[in-house]
Amino acid sequence: MAEYHEVRASFDRETIVVYQAYNDAIADAALQAGRFVAPFSLNRMTWVKPSYLWMMERSGWGTKANQNRILAIRITRVGWEKALSLATLTSFHPPVHRSIDRWRSEFEAAQVHVQWDPERSIRGQKLEHRSIQVGISRHLIHEYVENWIQKIDDVTELTAKIYRLKLDGEYARAKRLLPVEKVYELPEGIRGRLGM
Repeated sequence: MAEYHEVRASFDRETIVVYQAYNDAIADAALQAGRFVAPFSLNRMTWVKPSYLWMMERSGWGTKANQNRILAIRITRVGWEKALSLATLTSFHPPVHRSIDRWRSEFEAAQVHVQWDPERSIRGQKLEHRSIQVGISRHLIHEYVENWIQKIDDVTELTAKIYRLKLDGEYARAKRLLPVEKVYELPEGIRGRLGM
C-alpha cells in the first residue's frame, strides 16, 4: 500500500523524469535547444511534477490553454534532491514547523516550494496518497535550466493516444502506455523537511 506522502517517478541511477506543460512556442524552443530558452521565463517560479497522471490532472491531458504540450524533462538526481533539501511546504504543518510565524518566514525566503496533492488514477479519481509538485523559484531556476536538465522529450502525442483510449473506456490499454513509475526513496532529512 502506498504511503500517504510518496514520491513516485520514472528514474534511473543518475536521473529522474519530471513533467511540465507549456504552449507551442515554449515547447518548440526548449526541444530545439535541449533546455529552456526564451520565451520561457527565468524570472518566475516554475513547477515540476514527477507523477505523469498528476500532470495530466493539472493540464487536462494537454487540453488546457497554454498547456497543450507535455514535456518529459530528465534532470539529475543530484539537482532533484538539492531542490527538495531547500524546499519549504506551501502550508503550515505542525510536525515540521515549530510555529506558524516561523513557517511564514521560511516560506517567504524559500528557493523551492513543495505542495502535496491527491494522486490520480487513470480514470481521474483522487487516490488516498499524495503526489508531490515542486516549485523552483527564480533564485534557483538558472541552475535547473543550465545544470540539471539532461534531456527534454515531447510526450504530447503519447498523451493524446492515452487520452483517446481513456475517453473510449479502454482503461487497460491506456494503462499499458503509461510511463513506468516507482517509489523514489529520499534521505531521512529530506523526508522530515517535506512532512513525509
